[in-house]
Amino acid sequence: MTADLQTWLNSIGVVNLKEIFYNSDQSILMAEALLNNEAELTHDGAICANTKPYTGRSPDDKFIVDYQNRSDLWWGEVNRRISPEAFNQLEKRITAYLNNRKIYVVDCFVGADIQYRLSVRVVTEFAWVALASQHLFIYNGKQHQTQPDMTILATPDFNTNEKIDQMRSKAGICIDLERKTVLIAGSKYFGEVKKSAFTIMNAALPSSGVLPMHCSANVGEKGDVALYFGLSGTGKTTLSSTPDRKLIGDDEHGWGDNGVFNFEGGCYAKVVRLDPDLEPVIWKAANQYASVFENVVIDPISRQPDFDDTSITENTRAAYDLSKIENVILEGQAGHPSNVFFLTADAFGVMPPIAKLDPQQAIYYFLSGYTSKVAGTERGVGMKPKATFSTCFGEPFLPLKPTIYANLLQKKIEKHKCSIWLVNTGWTGGDYNSGKRMPLPYTRRMINWILSGEHTSVSFHQDPIFEIAVPDQIKGVPTELLFPEKTWQDHQKFLEVAQKLKQDFSDNYQKFKI
Repeated sequence: MTADLQTWLNSIGVVNLKEIFYNSDQSILMAEALLNNEAELTHDGAICANTKPYTGRSPDDKFIVDYQNRSDLWWGEVNRRISPEAFNQLEKRITAYLNNRKIYVVDCFVGADIQYRLSVRVVTEFAWVALASQHLFIYNGKQHQTQPDMTILATPDFNTNEKIDQMRSKAGICIDLERKTVLIAGSKYFGEVKKSAFTIMNAALPSSGVLPMHCSANVGEKGDVALYFGLSGTGKTTLSSTPDRKLIGDDEHGWGDNGVFNFEGGCYAKVVRLDPDLEPVIWKAANQYASVFENVVIDPISRQPDFDDTSITENTRAAYDLSKIENVILEGQAGHPSNVFFLTADAFGVMPPIAKLDPQQAIYYFLSGYTSKVAGTERGVGMKPKATFSTCFGEPFLPLKPTIYANLLQKKIEKHKCSIWLVNTGWTGGDYNSGKRMPLPYTRRMINWILSGEHTSVSFHQDPIFEIAVPDQIKGVPTELLFPEKTWQDHQKFLEVAQKLKQDFSDNYQKFKI
């Protein structure tokens, strides 16, 4: 530990510490996590933490400081207000809680493009959280010489008091966009740490003309960049992590004057039912020394992860840094995209598996952000998937009004002449009760059909319900999949469900016309 760090900790009220682990080696953090009984070891040398009772984000416990001087913030069910006074009081209670304890501090960055990156300091009571921070943020092992741009205080074992702290439960995820400070209490789920950092980036970048995006990105041999928008469970990581294209990143990116850049330095992949044949890149990277699993069941004898066991949650995760992937752009930057994919998991099974959007449709579907919440991604979602609209495919992480992001996307599309595609990775042949999930090999084939340029010689038809351009045929994909109504046994039922979903789109979109 340096004198600068000690001075900084004292300045935020953290004093009399038992021990400080600062930018510690991964092996030290792993040993600490095991000695502290925070995690267990797998046969490949990864560690696994159990984050119960919070095995997903807790959106009802997220708050943003309201300084009452900004007209661009998007208030509502996603972004709830907390006063500066209440935030400051909670911060003091958290820093007091950290006193006389052993803590772990990591200095890292968010944003691969140095023109836009922010320095981040993570202070936590758990060694495995520090290790996951080293994986998922951009980490070089060097200390920050000055005040960090962003501070994250992660105290999962500190429970808030609903009355004193003005929270809704024992958990609180509070973000001060002006001071760029994050307070995380009561939840061990690491997604709260990374998504809070990205929320701050999503607030800071648009004023510089940079579009922050909840998407994965990869690049082909010829330098062609592809973006994959979508919420958790729609296939961002799976479809972008392929042996034939280099991965830029799997979750959050910025699109600025220099092209696309990754926010993070690692991957936070869903590993439920992980299959080495279908997802070899994720399998290999996750099952390595020092990777961090969340809520995966580990066999007590063999120490092997059981990715099919969902007894803890469907939302099992693996955190690993990009260096564990062979086919990756380690610098985290590439050019402007040629193709942009909007991924949706249509729980009703009525949307086509692939469609090309014109610029006006692109903004419509971007603002709509239709998908399905899958059990486990958020607390409170039952075993059945739930159809929902998540604005800009990232509503939970957008602190600004949606039209700000949509206008930026429209300018980028016009300037760089991108092709925009809607991809349904959800159900076919019926809804989630009567149909089946779109086979991954077919979705991969459709994506590759576009990226290879094969689509330029194929005719398209207009989907009769959603009025979007669908290919007449794709070699290697059953033609009936391109005509969703043909996959249903009950044609009348298909029309009823499809028309209802179309109306849901229209009803949801009305809020952007106000």
